Amino acid sequence: MTAIGEEAGRLLDMLDVDRAHWREGSMPAVTPLTGEKIAMVRVCGADDIEAALDASSAAFRAWREVPAPRRGELVRLFGEELRAAKECLSRLVTIEAGKIASEGRGEVQEMIDICDFAVGLSRQLYGLTIATERPGHRMMEVWHPLGVVGVISAFNFPVAVWAWNAALALVCGNSVVWKPSEKTPLTALAVQAIFARAAARFGEAPEGLCGLLVGGRETGEALVGDARVALVSATGSTRMGRAVAPRLAQRFARAILELGGNNGVIVAPSADLDLALRGVAFGAMGTAGQRCTTTRRLFVHDSIYEGFVARLKAAYDSVAVGNPLEGDVLVGPLIDRAAFEAMGAALAAARAEGGIVHGGDRVGEGASYYVRPALVEMPRQVGPVCEETFGPILYVMRYDDLDAAIRLHNGVAAGLSSAIFTTDMREAERFLAASDCGIANVNLGTSGAEIGGAFGGEKETGGGRESGSDSWKVYMRRATNTVNYSDALPLAQGVSFDI
Repeated sequence: MTAIGEEAGRLLDMLDVDRAHWREGSMPAVTPLTGEKIAMVRVCGADDIEAALDASSAAFRAWREVPAPRRGELVRLFGEELRAAKECLSRLVTIEAGKIASEGRGEVQEMIDICDFAVGLSRQLYGLTIATERPGHRMMEVWHPLGVVGVISAFNFPVAVWAWNAALALVCGNSVVWKPSEKTPLTALAVQAIFARAAARFGEAPEGLCGLLVGGRETGEALVGDARVALVSATGSTRMGRAVAPRLAQRFARAILELGGNNGVIVAPSADLDLALRGVAFGAMGTAGQRCTTTRRLFVHDSIYEGFVARLKAAYDSVAVGNPLEGDVLVGPLIDRAAFEAMGAALAAARAEGGIVHGGDRVGEGASYYVRPALVEMPRQVGPVCEETFGPILYVMRYDDLDAAIRLHNGVAAGLSSAIFTTDMREAERFLAASDCGIANVNLGTSGAEIGGAFGGEKETGGGRESGSDSWKVYMRRATNTVNYSDALPLAQGVSFDI
């Protein structure tokens, strides 16, 4: 075992992960930092899936009876355990997902933040009192727990996305079953161990309240197809969403789909260019371009194009690419060879469409895949520009009319995150009114959403919303109740039915 593998083992031991789950399995866990196998993970079989869903169903029936503020106490304790484990877990995120250290810590901080949000929410699951046309009646709207919530997460946010869903689902009175990416099983095992410590301190959590199913596509399919699962929150590609959505719809289950993003930024003539440079650079290069909110398209006004793009190229040339466990690295590896090959194919297609590629070359050799971020000057929005490639490619185009730029911005299939850099209030408001994305920003980039706002997008991004605002409502079912406290029985709409 190499040094990285030994460190991963130490972290797992420090987090109290049962060694049987990561030393005696059949599925290799691979670090993108070196491409080496660092563990062998035990995969769930059909019997394990059946047992987990049975346990989750029973846990839901018990958990729904626990008062919501008391449910919030479990989530509060989980947040405490995450704080204590933050450095270990974030280091494991870096090893398994390839994120730089600050991004790994930031992901665990997101988990802590959503726990704080959910604890407050546990006392704010408000319904409504509704005006009724019938005298002597009271009409109200109340919310009830939904059932078993399935979470399918992707490698790029291996722990935070589960927490967005789980923290809200738990305070709403649901149980949770998690199918993590097969590329990041170790962090999922670590989170389960951390949650188990919180549950032990809580003392009243039913067995099976938070289940974990480690496996490949067939495991996710089992979760999606099972009638005991009332809601599935699935994060991944649009292709994955097209497979998941019809199966859920067929059995009338709910879906939260967080799918692809082809996020655009407009840099207007009035922009603070220093601010824009930093926002675009992080949005395009952060997490090696492997965020759903990564900036992939950039529209720069003709009058500032040459100077701004020259500065952006210089930033691309100077950014440190390499192993995030070593030195001042800002861009880590692609997750695997398939990601590297997809990036190469996209750059070849861009060149065929007249694109001028700056960067994009591989750094180093071996079983890991580090690449310099690519900036591609495109003559128009065609071909690969209209598709999401999960890697650090930024397509740059000129514009001379804001309305035309907004039309181009909206002219792709995905609709997740968007931004404009401008100091002109009218330009800002025009953009906010016209962007067809679930997230629209002014003078900040497309990445870095906070947990207080609902996260998600439109069109082929799937329409799902997670995290803050009123996203909790999707984890509950709504009932309209009417109480007649009179001695008469008037009917609505003046209907008369006397017998």
